[in-house]
Amino acid sequence: MRRPRWWSLLVLAAALALVAAACGGGEQPTGGGETGTPGKPDLLQQILDAGVLRVATDPAYPPASFLDEETGEWKGFDVDVAREIAKRLGVELEFVTPAWETIIAGNWQGRWDLSVGSMTVTPERAQVLHFVTPYYYTPAAVAVREEDAGKYRDIATDFDGKTIGVCGGCTYELYLRKTLNIPGEQIDFVIDDADIRTYDTDTTAIADLVAGRLDAVISAEPILQGAIDRGRPIVIVGRVFYEPLSVAIDKNAPADPTRFVERVDEIIKQMHEDGTLSRLSVKWFGADLTVKE
Repeated sequence: MRRPRWWSLLVLAAALALVAAACGGGEQPTGGGETGTPGKPDLLQQILDAGVLRVATDPAYPPASFLDEETGEWKGFDVDVAREIAKRLGVELEFVTPAWETIIAGNWQGRWDLSVGSMTVTPERAQVLHFVTPYYYTPAAVAVREEDAGKYRDIATDFDGKTIGVCGGCTYELYLRKTLNIPGEQIDFVIDDADIRTYDTDTTAIADLVAGRLDAVISAEPILQGAIDRGRPIVIVGRVFYEPLSVAIDKNAPADPTRFVERVDEIIKQMHEDGTLSRLSVKWFGADLTVKE
């Protein structure tokens, strides 16, 4: 039976539509393939294309991270770890210095790609940040002025009600408030009713301790030891808990972070396996802190 002319036109249109689909016509989603989010650009690819990794850190945490005022050069353990990550990605490195509270809040809005700032992994932070394999582990410790060392012999009793300085939003503040939760760690909250004073950095808190405005400071033991090595008249009187430290990536990044998280985790594991992290830890801390005691 002979078909009308409109039938031929309909068949031709359908054939053209199939050809267009086969050739990939129309808008295609961007993203990281099977592990990516359809419709979102891929963060790892953006970093590789730009040739720059933007890392958030703090210039006031020697020997973990600090800015050499004489040379204008970034130095420290975290700094060297960030450099190695950028090197293994094949990109340049750029540091930014947002406030700590801004970093741990997440929602970075693409202003930086990665935090390499000795961040402790907690469930609260993990709600907004991706964490990879910890790159080192540190004890949190209590320090007092040298002249007061004899007054404090038992952390479980001698610091109750004392004025203690900590960085705001840090695990040390959470410890004193008895709300700190570190997965896999048993924490004994032995200090009661502390008068908590919060600071922008541990370095500022240590300065106030030296000035006599605090009874004690709680910080990472390497940070306290670094202050002692630089001549601060303080002494470490004991440890209070242990913490795994990781690099962090924003879960709500404008570009899909899935492949970037996987690649950074792979790099950290490689740095453990080939001894790079151990070497850098000994260089800056005088001890290998990359393996939990």
